[in-house]
Amino acid sequence: MDGSGTHRKPGARAVRSSLTHRLVRLRGPLGGPLRGSSGADGGGTPTRGRSLGWRLATPVAFLGAGALLVTSGVNSAGTDLRPSQYADLADLAQQETDRVAGLQDRVAELTAEIEELSGELDSGTMDQVQADIDALSGPAGLTAMKGPGLTVTLEDAPEAIRDSVSDENVRDTIVHQQDIQAVVNAMWAGGAEAMTLQGQRVVSTTGIKCVGNTVLLHGVTYSPPYVISAVGDPDVMRESIESSPYIQAYLDAVEQWRVGWDVEVEESIEAPAYAGTTDMRYARATANGSDGS
Repeated sequence: MDGSGTHRKPGARAVRSSLTHRLVRLRGPLGGPLRGSSGADGGGTPTRGRSLGWRLATPVAFLGAGALLVTSGVNSAGTDLRPSQYADLADLAQQETDRVAGLQDRVAELTAEIEELSGELDSGTMDQVQADIDALSGPAGLTAMKGPGLTVTLEDAPEAIRDSVSDENVRDTIVHQQDIQAVVNAMWAGGAEAMTLQGQRVVSTTGIKCVGNTVLLHGVTYSPPYVISAVGDPDVMRESIESSPYIQAYLDAVEQWRVGWDVEVEESIEAPAYAGTTDMRYARATANGSDGS
């Protein structure tokens, strides 16, 4: 029992004594520095040191945070990195999805319209249209043809003759584009159904251009001899060739300068289908034979 008359247990007094002893060991004498600190002998108080450290650490921390913010701003190049950006991207994706869906709906509408218009045509009309296409594809050169015909070969004069003539006459010893065109036109006039030059199909848009002593045809350069083959009646085409005044001028050079000339009847000539474009750049078709004016 203590002085106030309160009865205390012996165990409580022992616990308090033990705690007090431990505090004294950690802190030293009451109010003194902790064990291991500088204290009076170390030349300074620990409280003052900790206060100075905090004052130095705080601005350094703020400067570091500011540097990180500046670096983030530069790296982002002004891009808004907040969640609203993702919302904008989601909106754009949804807009594109809606646009694609709209195009798909339009495709479906056009497909249905085509099917409806096709259904309005009876089978007889469609058969007639297809028959017209088939009939015109051959003369247009869009389908392959095979049959008897005529082959004409043109070639420059022998090199020895070309080297021996004067500069004024050297042109007479080589084949020119007008010579080739004269044969082609004569064959068409003689009823040719299909024609090839150097194995390429000749059509209405075919252009034959002379480049030096070579010929440019459908973008490809060819050297002599020039072989022109046509499917059709050989006798009629031969007669047309022999009656052409332009070819007669070439035949005169054959006798004088020995330029090449050969005509052969063929039992079977193959003319492949034309695979290039048939679009006209400077000509246009007119209705009912009018001049388009």
